[in-house]
Amino acid sequence: MEPAAVSRNCPFDYAEALEFDPVLKHLMTEEPVSRIRLPHGDGEAWLVTGYDDVRTVTTDRRFSRSAVIGRNFPRMTPEPIVQDEAINVMDPPGSSRLRSLISKGFAPRHMERMRVRTQHVVDELLDRMEEHGSPADLTEHLADPLPLATICEVLDIPEADRAQLRSHARTMMDTGIDNRDNAVQAKADLRAYFEKLTAHRRENPGEDLISTLAMARDGDEILNHQELAVMAMVLLITGQDTTTYQIGNIAYALLTRPKELAMLRSDPGMLPQAIEELLRFIPFRKGVGIPRVATEDVELSGVTIQAGDIVHVSYLTANRDGRKFDRPDELDLERTGPSHMTFGWGGHHCLGAPLATTELQVALGTVLERFPDLKLAKPAEEVRWNKTSIWRYPLALPVVW
Repeated sequence: MEPAAVSRNCPFDYAEALEFDPVLKHLMTEEPVSRIRLPHGDGEAWLVTGYDDVRTVTTDRRFSRSAVIGRNFPRMTPEPIVQDEAINVMDPPGSSRLRSLISKGFAPRHMERMRVRTQHVVDELLDRMEEHGSPADLTEHLADPLPLATICEVLDIPEADRAQLRSHARTMMDTGIDNRDNAVQAKADLRAYFEKLTAHRRENPGEDLISTLAMARDGDEILNHQELAVMAMVLLITGQDTTTYQIGNIAYALLTRPKELAMLRSDPGMLPQAIEELLRFIPFRKGVGIPRVATEDVELSGVTIQAGDIVHVSYLTANRDGRKFDRPDELDLERTGPSHMTFGWGGHHCLGAPLATTELQVALGTVLERFPDLKLAKPAEEVRWNKTSIWRYPLALPVVW
């Protein structure tokens, strides 16, 4: 079959609470492998939406992440967020070596230490919220500060540096065209900061994750200076804001669904399984992330993708594929079955997923326990949502108890 001839302009700017983007819904049902144009970058790309096709693109060696380096590929943001040396744009075996080294930093003994630190931060933040009194903004008191505080604790970043680093990260996520120069500068400033910090940690290792990564060995292999600096930078960016937004999204989803909230309150032991389903269900971002390049002709769902073509995947649509999930558009906290793709898939599955999951479990479990009658302080339709970032999340979540 010939490739689809019609290319669709996809701003992917839909941000109506947690409703699914109708453009994505149309593509996944009507054009599962389609041609799209994105707000930034040159030319067109393929968008692959089905669960099995997404799995193919993310695991098949005929699709290369590293081949996007140096190309002005179609994307959501004015400046590419990813660094050329980052593991995000490596292919095996290079990425396999790095993943093996980095995974040592997320070994169970380190994760247990991170869980203890996370619980400590959550308890302090909720103490302050309780002192503030009802009503309070759950975004301001918990979702906003927790992931930054946790990742900075885990990386041992000085308190005085944290606000500036977060500002740089947020500048890089902004989708506005007039943000390009600021994004380039923010990226350079973050890079310089972590090059200096990681060099110091290699000479003076402590108990933090950067030191663990600096000392990690796999036979004779270690992370070199550039790899360590870029990995620390990636951990800061991906380890704070995405978890912030998911705490807000999950809290909103539960506070607007009394039945599911009551289920969790009556059986706190089901929280880990419930969080997996919430992660599947929530459209946590807009559009797409880092693409791949086809290194030879590949046929997917009857469409021929040619060698050299840029290929994006949608984890959002994969999570709603009715061929994989029964009643895919329903939130079912008792659901078991295929794994969701919210943390990616294959060789680029998020290495920080264990830390993100730990934070979500600790934060939401503690909120449910400490505030058994928590509810929204205003009607759900009055909650304001972010409109300018690649991420979906409530700007504020006023609650009463």
